[in-house]
Amino acid sequence: MTRVLYLLLLMLPLAVQAQEETVYSVYFEFDKYNLDAKQGNNVVAFIKAIDTARIETIQIYGYCDDRGKDAYNFKLSNNRANTIRDTLTGRGIKNKIIVTIEGKGRILLEEDIDNVSEARSKNRRVDVVVNFKPVPPPKPEPGFYTALKKDLIVGDRIYLENILFERGSSKLTAKSRLELEKVARLLQKYKNLNFEIQGHICCTPSFQKEAIDKDTRKRELSKNRAFTVFKFLVSKKIASIRMTYKGYGNTQPLGKGTEYDRRVELVITKA
Repeated sequence: MTRVLYLLLLMLPLAVQAQEETVYSVYFEFDKYNLDAKQGNNVVAFIKAIDTARIETIQIYGYCDDRGKDAYNFKLSNNRANTIRDTLTGRGIKNKIIVTIEGKGRILLEEDIDNVSEARSKNRRVDVVVNFKPVPPPKPEPGFYTALKKDLIVGDRIYLENILFERGSSKLTAKSRLELEKVARLLQKYKNLNFEIQGHICCTPSFQKEAIDKDTRKRELSKNRAFTVFKFLVSKKIASIRMTYKGYGNTQPLGKGTEYDRRVELVITKA
């Protein structure tokens, strides 16, 4: 018995995501609809080699070559389809995912076929069409932004580019206060966001990760900058339970210049 097995993977656009379909074909001898053990094992192995959790449905279509009467060919093609169905369900494939078992009858030959015998042998077949559930979109990676916005995710970093400090100071400038007013309004709008306020500094030696706050005379400048923003947001009715604060010293420079490293960032912890 001649047996030709092939696998065709088609990716068809459907809205914004693709519908995946795999077709497996089993070929039969003339006027036969039985399978030998090897063929049965092959078709079952094909199904089980797939990620079965992703299989949505299986459709089975039987065909015949162009010889014989229509009624007989419909019956034969249907018997071939049922043979494959019985083989799959007999080997543990769930019957409920097999949504179609249909004999399509004969396939007519094209007029310009060179090898009639080969063409007919390929038409004596059953196609097992496996339809897959859509692949879920990949989980988005955290990003780096310069403003609060809708649909932030945990890990996103919001660089408050206009919340800068004078050298050695943790006090807000008048310009920084105006910018934080805008931030507070956005935080009132996006009430689902929790975040860590991160303070940063520049220009200290590598062996000194933190700098001295000239107002307190203590080596806690980055923490104080974060705490200053925390207190300001609390004064603007942002719930303290949504926020934490921490100083990171000089450990996370942006590489854009020292004035940008005297900064505060918000890192989303819950969205």
